[in-house]
Amino acid sequence: MLSAKSLFQEILDDDESFRLFCSIAASGESQGGWENGRIAALVPPGERGLAPKISRHGADEDKHGRIFNALMKKRGLEPVPVPADTDYTMLLERHGIGLAHDKLKGDQPLTVQDIVTYLAHSRVTEQRASEQMDLLRRHFADHPDLGRAVRMISHDEDNHLAYCHEELLRFASAGHGRAIQRTLRECALAEIRIYRDVSLAVMAHMGRVLGWPRAKSAVLTAGIHAVYAYERLGGWRRMVSLKMPERRDALGGPATAAPEFA
Repeated sequence: MLSAKSLFQEILDDDESFRLFCSIAASGESQGGWENGRIAALVPPGERGLAPKISRHGADEDKHGRIFNALMKKRGLEPVPVPADTDYTMLLERHGIGLAHDKLKGDQPLTVQDIVTYLAHSRVTEQRASEQMDLLRRHFADHPDLGRAVRMISHDEDNHLAYCHEELLRFASAGHGRAIQRTLRECALAEIRIYRDVSLAVMAHMGRVLGWPRAKSAVLTAGIHAVYAYERLGGWRRMVSLKMPERRDALGGPATAAPEFA
């Protein structure tokens, strides 16, 4: 029976598909680390207290990239170039979600509105990351090779999501509520389209690597479109709600070290 666990197990068991999966994941995490690092460096003077948390966010993303590279290295694999149509982070940036890289490469301080935009974008994308890692944790937390990595990354993504909720609520109480809700909605509706397109691209590449029959690819494609239909009809709303998290000050300390994969 085709399930999320059986599908990922098939990808995990084949070196080429595993290498592609880890390469895509490592690239996205590393890109997120760079973005957060630049945002932390450009935080406006009135919000400098937020800089250590943004830096911690970036350090976590960098760590996740190293973890995926280490998982490949453990199997004697080298990263492969990431196909452009699977590059979730860059496609988000190209569609105007988050802060433009041209702005982040400069030296002008960001505005408070820029920080609100960054947090709203992160709230949406961290929802996706938290859900994906929760799925992997439920199925592979005890896996001898992936278990530690999945548990650590899942914990970090939950922290990132909690941090976004808490900081956005702080900005909402300071008078930015309407801008936050508008930005969240725009980000969520764009993200679900990009996530659909990236999912279709990833499945197409995996199908070629693993030699999936046409019928199997068709079922997976239909499933991806069904998820998008659900999200477009109302599932996106889970990405825009805000509530005070149980984990308060989730990024208030230093990033934890990446585990060793001997």
